[in-house]
Amino acid sequence: MALDRTQLMALAKATAKASLNPSTAFAFGDKNLTYEALNETFRKEMNELAGTYAQYRENKNLIFSLIEVGLDEVLPAKVLQNYGQFADVKTYAQGDKPVFRVRISEASKKRAKGFVTRVGLAGRYEVFKLDGYTLEVPTSAYGGAAQIGFEEFLDGRITMSDVYDLVLEGLDEVVYKEIAKALVAMADTTISTAYNKSSAAGFDEAAFDRLVATADAYGKSTIYCTYEFAAQIAPGTAGSINWSAVSDRMKDDRWNNGYFTLYKGHSVIVLPQSFEDTDNYQKVIDPRYAWIIPTGAEKPVKIAFEGAAAVKEHENDDWSREIETYKKFGVAVYNKMINPGICVYKNTALSIYNTEGTWS
Repeated sequence: MALDRTQLMALAKATAKASLNPSTAFAFGDKNLTYEALNETFRKEMNELAGTYAQYRENKNLIFSLIEVGLDEVLPAKVLQNYGQFADVKTYAQGDKPVFRVRISEASKKRAKGFVTRVGLAGRYEVFKLDGYTLEVPTSAYGGAAQIGFEEFLDGRITMSDVYDLVLEGLDEVVYKEIAKALVAMADTTISTAYNKSSAAGFDEAAFDRLVATADAYGKSTIYCTYEFAAQIAPGTAGSINWSAVSDRMKDDRWNNGYFTLYKGHSVIVLPQSFEDTDNYQKVIDPRYAWIIPTGAEKPVKIAFEGAAAVKEHENDDWSREIETYKKFGVAVYNKMINPGICVYKNTALSIYNTEGTWS
């Protein structure tokens, strides 16, 4: 029996949520279904709504609503899943001002400690004012389009579920690019003191350890970087690993993962990587940077989603059509005074551009 509009909307939400944790069963109706089962059901329903041109023409507004629901459900959650360790992600209604309220800054806490001194009974106490911050994150509209040829649509070579996957992946990519820009801005401009940053053509263990120690003073730190950088993190000098300092368990860890998942007791979190184009030339996340961020401190990156996603159609003269998407979000970073424990290391031997292979 075909699902009605309410059931289809519920299915779209359930499928979007399940995509974030495919190993978990999710409730839909009176059943618990795996992500694979939900996704297959969703694809089937989408394709039935647009199985023919006539069906698509009749159901396109419902199809667009299903795409919008999926985007609104999965985009903020997916960003939180991938970057939640160092980014706050919030969703605001259309027209609301995206404002993040920051807890008492680490700088204020440090200054406050200096005022805790011994005083006499009924003595006069120095007054210390704890500060607070708010940050407005301006949002902008981001969008894209997926083109469907009329003959491709009639032949079933491209389906509406394919379009849904494409626009979701495209908006994901745009969000990641903006986060990448914010992270580099934080490394190059926001973190200004030499005590919190260091660079070298390769991995300098002593310099890296100094930054880890600085970050640890504000709470046990975690290391965030790409796979390329993580593969370089190892005890040793001049690019040579000191294998006498590596246990058999660490060797297995490196062999199984390609990098040490722990560096001297600190978790190494690998950020997802992608490319700006299909030539696999320019990387989205600059692999030269590693961010060392104290756990539990104020998260430096703030991401705001505003309003609901919007989808519309544009029909071309050749009867091909473009499914256009629209979503508003903004990304911002706080300055170092909010969290002076954030440190960054730059490995200048790595490059944001991929190297060419050889073929003969």
